[in-house]
Amino acid sequence: MNNNYNDYPITMLCKVLNLPRSTYYEALVHEPSNKEKEYKSFSDHVMSTYYDSKGRYGAPKICFLLNKAGVKCSVKRVQRHMKKIGIKSITVKKYRPQKNAAPVPDDKINILNQDFKASAPNQKLVTDITYIHTLKDGWTYLASVIDLYHHKVIGYSYSKSMTAEMATQAVRNAVLNIDKTEGIILHSDLGAQYTSIQFEDFLVEQKILHSFSRKGNPYDNACIESFHAALKKEEVYTKIYYDFEEAKYALFEYIESWYNRKRIHESLNYMTPQEKEDEFNRVA
Repeated sequence: MNNNYNDYPITMLCKVLNLPRSTYYEALVHEPSNKEKEYKSFSDHVMSTYYDSKGRYGAPKICFLLNKAGVKCSVKRVQRHMKKIGIKSITVKKYRPQKNAAPVPDDKINILNQDFKASAPNQKLVTDITYIHTLKDGWTYLASVIDLYHHKVIGYSYSKSMTAEMATQAVRNAVLNIDKTEGIILHSDLGAQYTSIQFEDFLVEQKILHSFSRKGNPYDNACIESFHAALKKEEVYTKIYYDFEEAKYALFEYIESWYNRKRIHESLNYMTPQEKEDEFNRVA
């Protein structure tokens, strides 16, 4: 009588799931095979790497990191496990701007001319401003500066107002640790902040050459556009910031802790910007 009573919940569960009771009891005493253990272990590695990136990495980067850690695998294998687990990288629809070949004004020369290659740090820098929304303080603004050699964010400034001072401060922060700024090319768009007297005077003082994008052609500054797109996709669009201070902390953590030091780049042979810089310093 007691056995029948104890079995009643199991009987009802199996009935609801349309499973034989024998299947339930078999699963209860089942010992995983070596193949099943290996499968679960690999899935755990995939899951751990995925969550370590806060869901920012897809199969190619997860595959690279697992192989680097000694877990041999292929991209297709990682893709199968990600699909089985039900995880995928953060994605947003790509913005495809309309190209406009309008020339730069005579006094605003496009020195960079979409040549984004650099043989060493402190040769070519790019800068731009992006918008970030907060609930309390409304729109806020981030000005960033990236070195095209290692794609590292070497300077930035965050403000509640989109001013020439903010744009200048980002570059001022970028050149703090550069001994010789003479001859560096800094590329920007034709925004009012970058054509202001304050901004231009600072570049002249530092003997930095100012390169300008053609009007309406964001491809001329594709690298900084790419960084801001990654920032929005991987951080900003995944959060709702209450105020300026909360967003400021999140941006600091993303740039300094994640983007510069942990985020691997296919264009850098799966190195981080910091690793690329360290590699250069070791050779130099």
